[in-house]
Amino acid sequence: MASYLITGTSRGLGLTLATILAARPEDQVRFIVAAARTKTPALEALINKYPSRIAFVELEVTSQESIDAAVVKVKQVLGPSSNGGIDILINNAGIMPFNPSGIFEATDLMHVLNVNVNGVQLVSAAFLPLLRLGSQKLIFNISSVLGSIELFPRFAVFPVSTYKVSKAALNALTVQWSLDLSKSDFTVVAASPGWLRTDLGTDQADLSVEEGANGILEILKGITKADTGKFFDIHVPGWDKTTSFNHYEGGVLPW
Repeated sequence: MASYLITGTSRGLGLTLATILAARPEDQVRFIVAAARTKTPALEALINKYPSRIAFVELEVTSQESIDAAVVKVKQVLGPSSNGGIDILINNAGIMPFNPSGIFEATDLMHVLNVNVNGVQLVSAAFLPLLRLGSQKLIFNISSVLGSIELFPRFAVFPVSTYKVSKAALNALTVQWSLDLSKSDFTVVAASPGWLRTDLGTDQADLSVEEGANGILEILKGITKADTGKFFDIHVPGWDKTTSFNHYEGGVLPW
């Protein structure tokens, strides 16, 4: 019975993760904090459907003031019965701008790093005391296979240079957190949800957002303390032997 905090839940993968988890029985999911910059109609509809299972908390991951206010709100939402603890933090919020002229003309690198990397750093650090009170103590960072430096040549055709750099940096941040928390009972991992048909991934992507979300939750279900510091791929049957860019074979991705 776990409590979840998920960032970037206004749409796409974050919203779908919250939707799937909210429908699960209470002996699996106690409560979900859906964090986002704004409450979209889709998120509001989900909360109205499960008012006792999920709550919205406003959160801008690049603003320390917003994050600090969110910590206070989360404590209020969870209440004393849970000791204020969060079991699982899913750092999902992120952006992916296009850089059609390549990295040498990109002017948005610092902005992308601020959202995709520093945002994860700020949120994780702020909520660490609440995670220490939780029973599972799991930090799950949504990365991308595009952040695998070893696989950069395979994905050279994708014009998202600063996104790739940011996800490589997020992977490094994940490893550093896992090392610094190695003497605590924490597990810190990164995972790629695949190329999903969302506003971020476009309608040309390989997988539905539901396939990506279910793949992420399957990884999450099987994680143990021995997995801390790893970078996982989702497994999608039928995609493990394809000749396309993505294979979705499951297991651990190369750095």
